[in-house]
Amino acid sequence: MNINTATSIFESLSSGIRLDVFRLLVKKGLEGMVAGEIASTLNIPPTNLSFHLKALTHSHLLSVEQEGRFQRYRANIPLMQTLITYLTEECCDGHPEHCPDLQMKTKCGDMTFETQKSL
Repeated sequence: MNINTATSIFESLSSGIRLDVFRLLVKKGLEGMVAGEIASTLNIPPTNLSFHLKALTHSHLLSVEQEGRFQRYRANIPLMQTLITYLTEECCDGHPEHCPDLQMKTKCGDMTFETQKSL
């Protein structure tokens, strides 16, 4: 990952609504959600939501798939994990073995620095 990609991701998450959308879609996993479900779950007007979905899709944080007349959105979890790796890869001056207490705990499972680097 390069700094321009990381910056683009952070810019797209700088909106509270976009952060809520991304977290909701992370929760839904591979199932994802169609735009109308996202709008009703988060109580966001569909016209406002489409603007935010476009920004998240443009930064590649979301993927979108056409399903008939609906669009299903899914969180790009591997990209988020790559971003986390980018942010932490030089922790402890690039020697994560010196900081064994620093582990990332997620609901997807524990991730050590070694796990992150393999992504």
